[in-house]
Amino acid sequence: MTILAIVTLAVWVLAFVIPPGSYDRTDTGAPVEGTYHRVDTGRSFTDRLNDLFLSPVNGLYGVQDPKTGEVGPSLAGELYGSAGVFLFVLAIGAFITVVFATGALDRGIGRLAHRLRERGALLIAGIMVVFSVLGTVEGFAEETLGFYGLIVPLMLALGYDRMVATGAIILGAGVGVMCSTVNPFATGVASSAAGISLGDGIVLRFAMWLVLTAVTVAYVVRYASRVRKDPARSLVGFLPGDREQGAAEGGAVPELTRTHKLVLVLLTLVFAFMIFSVVPWSSALTGDADATPYAWELDWSFPQLAALFLLAAVLVGLVARMGEAKLSSTVIQGAADFISPALVIVLARGVTVIMNNSQITDTVLHAIEGAVRGAPSALFGVLVFVVNLPLAFLIPSTSGHATLAMPILAPLADFAGVSRAVVVTAWAAASGWMNLWVPTTAVTIGGVALAKVGYDKYLRFVAPLLGILFVLVCGFVALGAAVT
Repeated sequence: MTILAIVTLAVWVLAFVIPPGSYDRTDTGAPVEGTYHRVDTGRSFTDRLNDLFLSPVNGLYGVQDPKTGEVGPSLAGELYGSAGVFLFVLAIGAFITVVFATGALDRGIGRLAHRLRERGALLIAGIMVVFSVLGTVEGFAEETLGFYGLIVPLMLALGYDRMVATGAIILGAGVGVMCSTVNPFATGVASSAAGISLGDGIVLRFAMWLVLTAVTVAYVVRYASRVRKDPARSLVGFLPGDREQGAAEGGAVPELTRTHKLVLVLLTLVFAFMIFSVVPWSSALTGDADATPYAWELDWSFPQLAALFLLAAVLVGLVARMGEAKLSSTVIQGAADFISPALVIVLARGVTVIMNNSQITDTVLHAIEGAVRGAPSALFGVLVFVVNLPLAFLIPSTSGHATLAMPILAPLADFAGVSRAVVVTAWAAASGWMNLWVPTTAVTIGGVALAKVGYDKYLRFVAPLLGILFVLVCGFVALGAAVT
């Protein structure tokens, strides 16, 4: 929270320095190349101070006016704040706490840790590959916030630290999104805005996904093995009770009662249903971002998922015969335990509201347009990747970033003699690379808060990998540009 408070103040101050500007836009909201112009926002110092004062409120339930684009708590339009994610995190907290209160998850983790005590690296790799596949296919990212309550205790039981769980979740899903092969929310939107097929450039993206996923898995497994051999080498240390969970090497294997087994089955079904409910199956299977949803698709988002986990918490309590008083108090305690990461997500969203109301995003986009224009084809792909990095910080949403940048950057590829698919690939990599660490994305800042590892320590852990991935991406997009 302290880091986000500093970021909020820094962005608010920068909004006084960066001049506001805007592009003319089409009916779909896409900016028109060559139409950038400076604008007068008409915002007084009092208005700007009000943006800073209300940033946490706007981060929760700020509403965006469709005509002016301004975000405020009393406007009419579409919800801009992260109220859905906020409630989702609280509901997850309630559900996981109820499951733990039954004793089923503790015993289940204990049995699984005992069976995998010699194959922990295989488990880490399996978790990361599954998340990476979901990330590259359908942008599975924010949904991973629900898995910390399961994976953190499991990693501790296997003798690892909390950073291993954090890396497996954030980096596993993140590297998949970074190399979005057919992700309709990233590559699909970007390809449509660039006027090309979703399949264009898929060979390059698939090759990049294979290599980057393998490198990322190896990086996390290497750190995990080092910590397990020598706990003193942990970057985050261990909280009270963490080492006690690492007793998977010996001792009696905990028994599971019939009630415990039933609770674990419900737990598995709830998470499986969550994944099924959020996947855009028609887009994922056809490759068309605008495909008509199948009749059986649910197209759920965070409001529905929050309701699902609250209902599941009650169902687990009934199955375990907890009683009304204990179930109610456990649900409340679970939500209370998760209020910190939920508030972190809200503060991160509040930063983007300040940038939106100050109208500085188009100014940054215009600077990127000028940096890329006229570059040699061999350098073009690398430049597109590099100059999109600051824009990805301003716009953590992949679909919003694509809608804004592609109409400007894609035509420039034609002048450089480079395939527009290379622009899409470079853009997706830039967005994904930044979202592995920037404090304005709920996936990262919410994840480290849920895992209780500290954002500064996470940055120290991930910094070398970020450098490796940066070099690899530059190599892939440069190769793609050279081949085309």
